Amino acid sequence: MFNALSEAERDTITAVVFVGTFFVAFGVGRFLKRRAGVRLGLLFRLFCLILAFYAAIAVYGIHASWRNHVGAAAILLSTALVVALVNRYVWDFYFEKKRQTPIPHFLREVVGGIIFLIVLLFVLSYGYHAETQLKGLLAGSGVIAIILGFAGQGFFAGIIGGVAIQINRPYKVGDWLQVGERFAEVMEINWRSTRLRTNDAIYLDIPNNEMVSHTIVNLHYPTVVHAMRIRVGVEYKNPPSRVKDALFRAASTAEGVLAEPKTKIFLVDFAESAVIYEVKFYMGNHARINEVNDAVRTNVWYELKRQGITIPFPIRTLHVERKGVASMHEEHQEARAILRDEALFECLSDQQIDNLVQQSRVSHFGRGERVIREGAEGESMFVLLRGSAEVSISKNGTSIPVATLKAPDCFGEMSLLTGERRTATVRAETDCQVMEIGKPVMAELLRASPDCLERLSELLAQRKMETEGLLKEAASHSQNERKEREYKATFLHRLRTFFEL
Repeated sequence: MFNALSEAERDTITAVVFVGTFFVAFGVGRFLKRRAGVRLGLLFRLFCLILAFYAAIAVYGIHASWRNHVGAAAILLSTALVVALVNRYVWDFYFEKKRQTPIPHFLREVVGGIIFLIVLLFVLSYGYHAETQLKGLLAGSGVIAIILGFAGQGFFAGIIGGVAIQINRPYKVGDWLQVGERFAEVMEINWRSTRLRTNDAIYLDIPNNEMVSHTIVNLHYPTVVHAMRIRVGVEYKNPPSRVKDALFRAASTAEGVLAEPKTKIFLVDFAESAVIYEVKFYMGNHARINEVNDAVRTNVWYELKRQGITIPFPIRTLHVERKGVASMHEEHQEARAILRDEALFECLSDQQIDNLVQQSRVSHFGRGERVIREGAEGESMFVLLRGSAEVSISKNGTSIPVATLKAPDCFGEMSLLTGERRTATVRAETDCQVMEIGKPVMAELLRASPDCLERLSELLAQRKMETEGLLKEAASHSQNERKEREYKATFLHRLRTFFEL
């Protein structure tokens, strides 16, 4: 009855018998392994393939002597030695030990299966060459249909892509990749696909053949340090050099931005309603991209506002803004009251304090922004009108908080009066409103009131002694007085020299 079937039908039935016999035998082995603990390895899989092979040729109607069958079985079983040698010297020694490239277990099994198929074709061609019936079996349309079906579903394409990724290692678990418009972290690499997780905890499962068919942007190779860019538009009236300096200060001091490599600013376009600048900054682990971008943009807003550089509204929008006179008057009143109670300015008249307030600049600093930096040059002092700030000093590479400033505290006066470098870093704890008194304003007042020099030098001497702890030591009164006179004379000389009086 089987002989009455067409050649195509016989080929299909033979292929089905081959595949069915293999999976039934393999399933029995899996059952024994899981339920009974029987350890079955490569030889058992070869046995399943040989059993399926002989079942197929029996159904097909091929008859040969027992010597042919024994020889074919011996040759097929000898592939176990070839596979073992490949595993030992190719996968273990060359790739994993010499190239430090882990090889997935699935790849080993695929290569082992290919070796077996090559040997199987050899046996069919030479061991059974006298059997003309094998021509149909070798060209079995059923087997070809199964292979084409798998390939059409991208199954083998995914496996090949996974092999390429495992060998070339363009990325590893923990790396951040740019996939289209998204940024995602590699969570798992298996033989079929790569699983990624975005910043929004959304998981992506992308087939490996799709991963290798596109450009892979690895943000963590060769190191986790990489550059990011954001763009800012400002009004045309602002000089580019001034804008670049402001953007550099804002971005380079943002939390999460690395000091090296340095931040860079580029003018990239003259748009319809704004000049476009690009801020290029460097960061480490990409997992903090949202926080770092937020810190940079926040600092940019505050810094541009302090410098009077406007981020324009859309060109179709008419925006009219007038700062309330009452608000400005309130700020000046607060500043006058603070300066009037500050010992450094008690020698000034009310009119002089009014002039000081009128000529000084009020700035806003956002939470976390640095107002002054330890070691930086400075020729101004600050009056904290609103908010609070943290004072810290650097020791052995570590920032140590030493004090907290609250309105109406003053700070930075030593740099204003003597030109010394900043002795501490002051960083805004909350949004702060700060009045900055510069050297030109102070110099004009001292020229008008030279008698203030004596009082200022005396106050600076007292503060220096307090800082050094001399007033708390059990020293004689005469020693303290002598030290204070020395400091006072020194500061008086420095004041006259610094302000050219």
